[in-house]
Amino acid sequence: MGVIDLFAGAGGFSLAAHQAGLEVLAAIELDASAAQTYRKNIIERLQQNTHLINGDILKVSPLELRRELGLKQGELQLILGGPPCQGFSSHRINDAGVDDPRNQLLLRYYDFVEEFQPKAFLVENVAGLFWKKHASYLEKFKQLAQANGYIIHFCDTLNAKDYGVPQNRKRAFILGVRKDVGSDELVFPPPPGYFSPTSKEAKQGLSTWRTASAVFEPLTPQQIEEYIEQHFRPHTLMSDQAARKLLQDLEFGEPVDENDPCNVHMQPTEKMQRRFKSTRLNGSRIDAGPEFELKCHANGYGGHKDVYGRVIIHTPTNTITTGCHNPSKGRFVHPWKNHGITLRHAARLQSFPDDFIFTGSSTAQAKQIGNAVPNILGYQLISAILNGLK
Repeated sequence: MGVIDLFAGAGGFSLAAHQAGLEVLAAIELDASAAQTYRKNIIERLQQNTHLINGDILKVSPLELRRELGLKQGELQLILGGPPCQGFSSHRINDAGVDDPRNQLLLRYYDFVEEFQPKAFLVENVAGLFWKKHASYLEKFKQLAQANGYIIHFCDTLNAKDYGVPQNRKRAFILGVRKDVGSDELVFPPPPGYFSPTSKEAKQGLSTWRTASAVFEPLTPQQIEEYIEQHFRPHTLMSDQAARKLLQDLEFGEPVDENDPCNVHMQPTEKMQRRFKSTRLNGSRIDAGPEFELKCHANGYGGHKDVYGRVIIHTPTNTITTGCHNPSKGRFVHPWKNHGITLRHAARLQSFPDDFIFTGSSTAQAKQIGNAVPNILGYQLISAILNGLK
């Protein structure tokens, strides 16, 4: 029941694999800070006997690694990994990224599949992987898999909020299963367990999407009234009574431990503090007033409203990115305090447990958090694969 994790990052996929009962035999990660976080959590804390390679995957021989692990072809249960996704990112407009060298790493992933011949492999990437301009890379990957005896069972996007992560996060996943492995009972992706509050499933009593509130301490009665006054009354058609019930019924978490090494947020300048103080609860940058209008937003420019915006307390958050510690990169301002969210809040929004400690500079930690596969989602996907294969 072994697995190897390629482009392992801080270890989000490996943590999920460990929770699903798999032994993480090897992991490869180029970034030194991410590799240190991986070592601290997966190897030292969880005591996984993982062969961690902190280096360039292009310089790692799949054959030599397989022999070093003492594995015959076909013995490995699963290969996991999320090749660096910047080349496929939706932020790259027009034809930018078409020939990005990082796109080739998707094909490098397959070199390890070909050598190890695992029972199954699972790839994670940004949804931009499916853009037409990147079709040649995706098609080549699928052709390699099919030519070498794998059936592609799934090649589409999934949203983490449908699986219990309090975050609106769409990502691409590709699942391949070796032809000789029984997969008649495979159900992938697993059925979602969380739904829109206005869906028919919610009306039938099924769980609704988890909200950002889940990672913050409970609102006080005074804060609830402030939310009604600043957001619900002027910006929605909801009655005060309905809004009050909505806020009182939200899922809440525990305060972040003051001694948590990840209880760190970006220190705002005095002007930034005034900006945040002027931004209403659930508000965006446009609520701060003309004094704080950025040059790039002058002349009525309405785009990028999320930058310098507060986390919306009663919905899943926007996607947690590698800039999650920086309010200028998205809606990453604390719901009611006048600074950005902490690294721990960001990690919780990625469904990491509080005992998973990230290392490195705050920028390095934010990158690790934003790049990770949400723990809850990873566990459900891996479990569905293991339960469906003979």
